[in-house]
Order: sequence, then structure tokens, then C-alpha cells
Amino acid sequence: MELKIAILIASYNRKIKTITCINQILNQDFCNDFRIEIFLTDDASNDGTFDSVKTLFPQVHLFMGTGSLFWAGGMRNSWRKAIEHELEFDYYLLINDDTFLYKDSILKLINQSKSFFNLNNKHAVVIGTTINPDTGKITYGGRKLYSKFRPSGYLINDSELCLECDLGEANIMLVHTSIVAQIGILSDSYTHGIADYDYSLTAKKNGFKVIVAPGIFGTCLDDHGKNWKSADTSLKERISFLYSPKGLAYKEYLLYIKKHFPFHIPEAIFKLWLKTLFPFVYDKLKQD
Repeated sequence: MELKIAILIASYNRKIKTITCINQILNQDFCNDFRIEIFLTDDASNDGTFDSVKTLFPQVHLFMGTGSLFWAGGMRNSWRKAIEHELEFDYYLLINDDTFLYKDSILKLINQSKSFFNLNNKHAVVIGTTINPDTGKITYGGRKLYSKFRPSGYLINDSELCLECDLGEANIMLVHTSIVAQIGILSDSYTHGIADYDYSLTAKKNGFKVIVAPGIFGTCLDDHGKNWKSADTSLKERISFLYSPKGLAYKEYLLYIKKHFPFHIPEAIFKLWLKTLFPFVYDKLKQD
């Protein structure tokens, strides 16, 4: 039976990376019983991404965003368009447009999903790990929480075994349609980041496992840097960063904490304002 896989991507002003990402997808090693369709939402890039993708890859289902969708909004749009498509997809594969898959990655993800289902009679969210191509250091994948009461976690990976994680990063995230039927897609509560962590924890609360597939599935640079502004920026800039969707996303982050780590709320509020009002103190504490 033919497996139908929807590839979901969001892009913004990374034309070369977006094109490379799509090329890597189209050059995958597939079984004859795979059918893939790519759904890409470009959030009104001004670097020609939309027109380039339209010209180079006419088979891609391409949609123009409003310019204010950010990552989570763009991915939700791609996901909804895939659900509305005439095909009934078996899997939805979320990929960041700066993630470059190895040639056998999608095949390995599907096989891991099938293997898990055969053993457990239930599907899991499957996470693929990426590395920095220059250093070989793991950059994104699945994280295990240090404590169920706090949101911080550490990356886990094994070369041979699949591992259960708590937080899945959607640089490479495979979701079976049965999971979507029960919990839906990425929450509308999040504009940019956090949405993939929320989705992972929501899946777990609904009885699904989130697993890290064994091995490495592609490359992706960790370009996030530190998530607070330094003391040499103005207070106005730091407060703007505090509320920005691509900054600390104050309201959305606290919503996420309240939903999944309610005992952590006082500490979360304290840390967010410490980063903003006294970044030199936070810098010092992080270094010690």
C-alpha cells in the first residue's frame, strides 16, 4: 500500500537554504510505495524565496504568508493546507528550512515509526537528530527533562537505540495521522518558537510517546545564540525583546509554563525579568 507523506516547511528570507532543503528532500532514497508532497509557506520573504521556489520546484505546494506568521504560524498554515489536500496523508513530516537531510533520512524515520508501532500497537512522534556539519556536535533533536517540574532539558541520542524524550524539536519531526486526529496540529497559542515543545508534551499527555530515532538524520546549525540581550543595550530594547515572538515571548512562554510546568511559574517570571532588567547579573550567574 502506498504511504503518503506530507512534508511541511516554513520559510523567511533564507532563499539558498530553503532551496537546498527542498533539493535534499527531493533527492531522498525512497521506496516505490512512498509518495511525498511538499507544502511550503513563505512568510512574505523579500529575498525572492517565493518566486525562486515557484520557478525551480513547480511540484511544491507553495503559499504566501502575511509577513507576520513567523515559524509556528507558517508551519500551521502548511499543515492545514496539507490536511485540506485531496490526498489523505499517513504522515506529516515537519522540517526546518535550514535542515539538510541525509539521503536515507525519511526512509529511516518511516521505518522507525513502523517498528515502534509493531512493538507497541500505537504510533509515536518520531524526532530526528541533526549535527553541526563542521564540528559534528549535536544541534537539535529530542530532549529529556531534568525534572518533570521544570522546563529545561538535555539532548539525547543513541547510534543504535531509539530513546524516549520529553521535548521534541521540529527541525525533523514525524507525526502519524492518528496523532493529528487526536491532538490536532501546532497550537495557535504560539507565534514562533515553543510550539514544538508544547506539541511534544501535549502528545505525551494524550498517551503517545515521543521518541528520538537512532543515529543522525541531517545537518543544521545552532544559530539561536543566547536568549537575552546584553547590558550594553537600552532598557527599551530589552523590554521589546522580552515581549517579542522571536525574543523571550513573555506572554506565550508563561502560558506554556502554566500549562506544562505550573510549579515553575514564580521562577520563570523571576528569570525573565532578571534577564531583562539586570542582564549583567544573569550573565554572571550563567557563567558561574
